[in-house]
Amino acid sequence: MSFAKFTQAIPLLVTGLALVLAVHLAQAQTEKVLYNFCSAANCADGGSPRAGLTADGKGNFYGAAIMGGAFGTGNAFELSPNGGGGWNYTVLYNFPGGAAGGYPNGPLILDSAGNLYGTTQSYGADYFGVVFELSPVGGSWEETVLYNFTGGADGGAPESGLIMDLAGNLYGTTSYGNKGTISTVFELSRSGGSWTYQVIYTNNNKPVGSAPGLTMDAAGNLFGALDTSVFELSPNGRGGWVATAIHTFPGAYIVYGIPVLDRAGNLYITTFKGGAKNLGTVYKLSPGKTGKWTALILHSFSGGADGANPSAGVVLDANGNVYGTTIYGGPFIWGTVFELVAPTGKNKYKYTEKILWNFDTPDGAVPQCSLIFDSAGNLYGTTEAGGSSAHGQSGYGYGVVFELTP
Repeated sequence: MSFAKFTQAIPLLVTGLALVLAVHLAQAQTEKVLYNFCSAANCADGGSPRAGLTADGKGNFYGAAIMGGAFGTGNAFELSPNGGGGWNYTVLYNFPGGAAGGYPNGPLILDSAGNLYGTTQSYGADYFGVVFELSPVGGSWEETVLYNFTGGADGGAPESGLIMDLAGNLYGTTSYGNKGTISTVFELSRSGGSWTYQVIYTNNNKPVGSAPGLTMDAAGNLFGALDTSVFELSPNGRGGWVATAIHTFPGAYIVYGIPVLDRAGNLYITTFKGGAKNLGTVYKLSPGKTGKWTALILHSFSGGADGANPSAGVVLDANGNVYGTTIYGGPFIWGTVFELVAPTGKNKYKYTEKILWNFDTPDGAVPQCSLIFDSAGNLYGTTEAGGSSAHGQSGYGYGVVFELTP
C-alpha cells in the first residue's frame, strides 16, 4: 500500500500530549535510526523503501528504495557498520527506467558469489517490470536483466521479491497482467549462461488483490498465497509442478505477507484485512496427517494501541515467538512493531501480543517490511515514511532503516 493511500485513511487517534509522553516512557525497547532516506539533494540516495533488508552474515545490509535515486525510479543500497558505532550508506545501483526497469518494490536476495537479485514493479521493455541481477564488477555494480514481463500470460508488475533454490533457480510472483485479470507464480531456470521462464501456477484469471512472495521447504516445495488463497506447489519430477490448495480465507481477508514456515512445517501468514475488527490478523496453518490443514488465529488486530493492518510477513525466533509490523495504529497512528509471545504450559493455543515499538514519524512511519534478526536478537527493518528529511511526503519524510534492541 502506498503512503498516499495511507494518508487518506488516517483516523484521529491521539488527543493529548500526556498520552504521547506516557507511551514514549512505556516503550521498553530502544529504537535507533541507522539511516534517513532523502538526506541527499533531490533524494539521490533513494526514498520510501517498502521492502525489508537482506544480511550477508558480515554485518552488512542490502535493500532497495522504490523512489529517488539518480533517475527518480529507485535504487539498490548497502548499509555497512563503520567500526565506530555508526553506519555507511552506499548506493550500489540506480535503476534508470526504460528497458532496465524501475521502482523496485520487493526485497533483494544474495547468492554465495555476492550477486543480488530482485524485481522491479515497472518499466522494462514492455513496462511490466523485470527480474534483474546486480553483480559487483571492479568498484561498481552492473545490472543484467534476466526477464522482461509482458503483462500477458506471463503476468506483470511483480510487487514482491524472489527466492532461490539450491540449484540457483529463481521463483517469484506477479501481481497482474492480461489487463489485470491474471496473477502468476513463475520459475526462472538457469541453464549455462541463459535463463528460461515458465509460469508454474496462476489464479485462473480471477481478479487478485495481492500477490505476496513465496517460501520453500527443505524438500523443494513452494508455499504462497494469491489474494485469499494459500497453496503448495510440489515438483512432479518431470519439470512440472502439482498445486494443492491449503486454505481459502473468507472474502474480507487479503493475504499481504509472505508465508513463513517453522521447523514443524506450520505456516504463519498475515492478512491485511479480516478478523474481529476487519483490521488484519496473524494466522497459523498446520498440516494434518490426512493432508488437511487446520487454521488458528494467533491474533486479530483491533486498531488503536494494538496496531492495525499488517502489510508484511512475520519472523520467528528460536522459542516460537512471532514478530512483525503493522502500517496503521499505535498511539501515534504511524504503525507498530509487535511480538506474539508463544504459549507455554496448558494454554498451547493462546498467543499474547506485546507492542515493542510505536512509530512517531521522526523515528520512522508506515513500516511495510518483514523484519530480520541479528545474532544478538536485535531486529532490523525499514519504514516507507518518517525520518528527518524535511522535504518528505506531506512533510513526514521518506523513510528510514531502523534497529530495535530488546
